[in-house]
Amino acid sequence: MPTATVRWVTQQQFVGMDGGRHAVVLSGDDKAQGMRPSELLLTALAGCSAVDVVAIMKKKRKPLCFLEVAVDAQRDPDPPWPYRRIHLTYTVAGPNLTQKAVEQAVSLSMEKYCSVAATVRGVADITTAIEILAEADHDARAI
Repeated sequence: MPTATVRWVTQQQFVGMDGGRHAVVLSGDDKAQGMRPSELLLTALAGCSAVDVVAIMKKKRKPLCFLEVAVDAQRDPDPPWPYRRIHLTYTVAGPNLTQKAVEQAVSLSMEKYCSVAATVRGVADITTAIEILAEADHDARAI
């Protein structure tokens, strides 16, 4: 069973740990170093789906050489500020990719495999878009 712990470090800075193996720095404001928990939720959604899409495309024998998932979200203006709309844009590159194959992978992730999407779906409307890059475009975006 998954576990997590968050420990207060100082002021508005915290460290989150998953069973003690990995850590992430969290912040409660813009002054402290770290990611805000609400932004971490968006990152978790994108990461969860990215893991699925990479695995599904490999299984389809259309492996990716590049994947980036950008997230854009809208929240309620009043506390507790829940996300009401989350849009994920998948930018991918790889040999012999088709729009249909990538759409199927994203759909399977969002509807069947991604536990974060399943958790958030009841509160926020999740939409997706896909951009397939040419190999030269992929090289220009590499980190």
